[in-house]
This record gives sequence, structure tokens and C-alpha cells, in this order.
Amino acid sequence: MKTNRINLACTVIIILVTSLSNKGFAQKLNVYKNIEFKMVKINEPKIPKRSVNIKDFGAVNGGYVLNTKAFADAIEAVSKKGGGKVIIPPGIWLTGPIILKSNIELHAQKGALIKFSTDKSLYPIIETSFEGLNTWRCISPIYGKNLENVAFTGNGVWDGSGEAWRQVKKSKLTDEQWKKFVVSGGVLNEKKDSWYPSEQYLKGAKGADQNVRPDLKTKEDFETIHDFLRPVLVSIQNSKRVLFDGPVFQNSPAWNIHPLMVDELIVRNVTVRNPWYSQNGDGLDVESCKNVLIENSSFDVGDDAICIKSGKDKDGRERGIPCENIIVRNNIVYHGHGGVTVGSEMSGGVKNLHVSNCTFMGTDVGLRFKSTRGRGGIVENIYISDIFMTDIPSQAISFDLYYGGKSIAETLAEGGNTVSTKAVPVNEETPQFKNISIKNITIKGAQQAVFLQGLPEMNLENIEISNLTVTAEKGFSIIDAKGIKISNAKLDIENSTVFEIYNAKSMSLKDVEFNSTSPKAVNINGEGNSNIELISSKNLDFSKTTTLGNDVPKGAVKF
Repeated sequence: MKTNRINLACTVIIILVTSLSNKGFAQKLNVYKNIEFKMVKINEPKIPKRSVNIKDFGAVNGGYVLNTKAFADAIEAVSKKGGGKVIIPPGIWLTGPIILKSNIELHAQKGALIKFSTDKSLYPIIETSFEGLNTWRCISPIYGKNLENVAFTGNGVWDGSGEAWRQVKKSKLTDEQWKKFVVSGGVLNEKKDSWYPSEQYLKGAKGADQNVRPDLKTKEDFETIHDFLRPVLVSIQNSKRVLFDGPVFQNSPAWNIHPLMVDELIVRNVTVRNPWYSQNGDGLDVESCKNVLIENSSFDVGDDAICIKSGKDKDGRERGIPCENIIVRNNIVYHGHGGVTVGSEMSGGVKNLHVSNCTFMGTDVGLRFKSTRGRGGIVENIYISDIFMTDIPSQAISFDLYYGGKSIAETLAEGGNTVSTKAVPVNEETPQFKNISIKNITIKGAQQAVFLQGLPEMNLENIEISNLTVTAEKGFSIIDAKGIKISNAKLDIENSTVFEIYNAKSMSLKDVEFNSTSPKAVNINGEGNSNIELISSKNLDFSKTTTLGNDVPKGAVKF
């Protein structure tokens, strides 16, 4: 009897150990591989197998009959039964705003074009977030809040009719395009160099800060500038398990796709398009989201393409929700102000971001990090690899902590980036960027390869750039940064000065090759420099190509 009890106990222990071991093995299998941080695989939306067709609810093809009710009725019909697929067949389907519900898949079949009405009265203003701030805006053409299980599938096209909403600058158009806008209606500003859709829009633009009117407080105040409050095309807020897979999203009034506070977000196989001249025509703005996968998609837009955000200034800090656990891989960006961008609205923080195997062709900037005093927030644990860039008209890799709301191209046209030696006290409004790895980067043509600029009171910290191959007009600018490590870099730079360094601390250059033979190929200035290590190789003697300014402390640079 005693022996049987012992055998039984041993069997139970073996079963428990095996079960726990298998559970641990299963958990290991359920994480993304080759990612620098642990991230459990994202669950896709669970959509019931039933489906309906919008034609069954009275939808009329042709683009001349408003189908808002047909969309609403189709969504309501499947929602009442617990959810399902709403099919949009081939055709042109004019509609007003579409309000999403949980457990709904909008499936736009190939050949389907969903065109949103230009009648702004169909878009009431609501309390929402835009540019990282709490404000009032017109409801988005596609809108949902507090949802679970939402999907956009198929290969159809969602068109936001943004041309009826946006301001347009004459300098961004051909003469023929400009004439078409002028004769279409709308109004011009006093200088006659910007076109506005209406007098009300022009009124709203006066006094706006980054497209938001902070001076207005009540709904009634905002109603007076209704036309100015152009929405993002797709707004999904405070939701869980959201999927975009297959469609085209284009011609948005403001940003294109804006997931805000979404947990478990997948964006794959989508095409995001906006005219290159579209004001604030961002592609994808992922804000305060957790567990995100962005892959196998293409972007050709009028502003930043793939943007990682977490709110702006006080509103963002009070929300206090970072953007975290994000994978961005296998994407192509054509035109855009930035290929992959972090900020400038990053007041809630950004952490655990993996970016790999992306191609940027002609984007104003390739990898763009931006913020300014007043934001606060911490950006950390960023891992970027295998990025291929061609024909970058400004900075291929840019860290700008003096961001002023303009593109890098506009900033350069006005004389270049701000450089300040004056530190201010560090407080909750001080932004911080640290612990960033950038490797295996190819840059074929750029105005400048790398621009790294922190703040005097809060330096950029621990940025490693390795395995870098560059052809560019200018090389590196490194300003107010510490823990910068550049290694295995092959630089073909037109300017004789390859590195401009100002107030760098604990910095090293190793296995670096460049074509300049100038004694000022590496130019170091600033009394804040310390512990800079320049490691020569058989092909490069840093002691012969480096000039130190008179204010550089003795012993700050070691060869």
C-alpha cells in the first residue's frame, strides 16, 4: 500500500512538472522571434462567420446617392447578432461618416471605392484628440471608440475626399494645379500664396497652433470654425484587437489612419496614399498604443509616413500612456516628411520599438526623431536595423530636440537647425531620448547622413550607430550628446568636413572610413566635450584629420 502511494505521488509530480514545462515551452513559441525585447504575439480580431452585403440594405452604386444609412443598417444588423462581416462589393459608394461597432469586419472587395461626402455638415464636431491635444474636431469619416475586434480587409479603396478639407500652398503645386484650385472656389490669403476651402477655414487657421485652437474653450466656440476642424480619415480610440489587412486608404482630410490607445493592433498589406502637397497628410499615426505590428505595407504621403506618438505636452503627460511594444518591418515609404518618425508628440513616452528591413525612397528624412522643450516624456529602447534609403533631400537620420513644427526641408531652407548653448532647468517638461541602436544602414544620396542634437540640459544618450554605408553631401553633426558610439562606417562625403562635433561626452569613433583628407575632417568645438575616443585604423589616422577648437578642454579627446 505504501509503495503504491509513493508511486502515485511520483506520477502526480511528473505530470505537474511536464505540464508546467510544456506551458513554458508554449509561451516561448508564442513570442516574436528576432526581436530585442520580449513581445507576445498579437491576437487578431475574432469576427463571427456571418456576413451581409451593403446592397441588401439599399446601397446604390455610382457615387451620387448617399449611402450612410445603408452602411449603418448593415453594421447594426450583424452587430445585433453578435458581429460579422459587412461586405462592400465593387462599385463607387458615396457615404457620410461610418460609425464602427465591436466584432465588425468591413470587407471592401477589389473594385470597391468608398468615397466620403464633401458635405461638412455631415460631420458633427466631437471631443477628441488631435496633434496630441484634447480638443474638438469634426468626427472622422471612419470612427470608433471603446471597441473590441474590428477589422478592415479586402483590396478596396477608402477615400477621404481630403481635397475639400485641406489648405494648399501655392509653392507645392504646378501652375496648372494652382489654377484648378483657385477656380474651384474657396478663398486665398492676403499674400495670395495659400488656398483655403472656405472663409470659415481661413478664420479658423488664424491663431492656430499646429492646427489646434487653444484659445477656444466651448463647443459653441469651435462650431464657429467648423470647416477648419478637419478630421483624420480613420479614428479608432481606446479599443482592443484592431486589424488593417489589404485595403488602400487615401486622400485623408488630415492624418490618414490614427489608432489612439489601442491594445493589439495589426497593420499589414495596406497601401496608404496622400498627395505629396497635402497639409498634415500623415500616413499612420500610432498613438499611446501597446502591442503593435506594422508590416508589408507601402506609404506615399504628404507628411510623416509611419509615426509613433504618445500625446503632447501637459495633455500627453496627464494621459500618461506610452506607445510600447511596436514592431515595424518590411515596409516601403516613397514620399513623406519622415519614413519612420518618433514624436514630436511623445509626452507619454515611447519604449520597445523594433524597426527592420524598410526602404525609404525620396522621403524628406529617413529615420526622424523629434521633440522640443515642453513635451517631457522618455523615448528609450529603440532598435533599428537593415534600413535602405535613396535620394533623401535632407537628413537621412535626424534627432532634433528643437523641433518647431516644420519639415526638415523647410528648416534647412530657412537657414538650418537651431544650435543653442543655453541650458534651462530640467523638469517634467524636459524630453529625453536614450538607449537607441541603429545598425546595418545604407544611405545612397542625402543632403546629410546623420544629425544628432540633444539639449544642453538633457543630452541625447547612448546612441549606437554601426555598419553604416553612406553617400551624402554632408556627414555627421553631433551636438549635446553623450554615449555616442559610431563603428564600422564607410562614408563617401562631398564636404571636406565629415564630423562636426559640439559638446560631446563619452563618445567613440571606431572602424570609420571616409574620403576626406582635410585636417578638419573631424571638427570638434565646445567646452562641454569630454572623454572622446577616436580610434585610428590602417586606412585612417584621426590625429591628422582632426581639429580641436580653442575651447575644447585639454585631454577631452584621445587618439
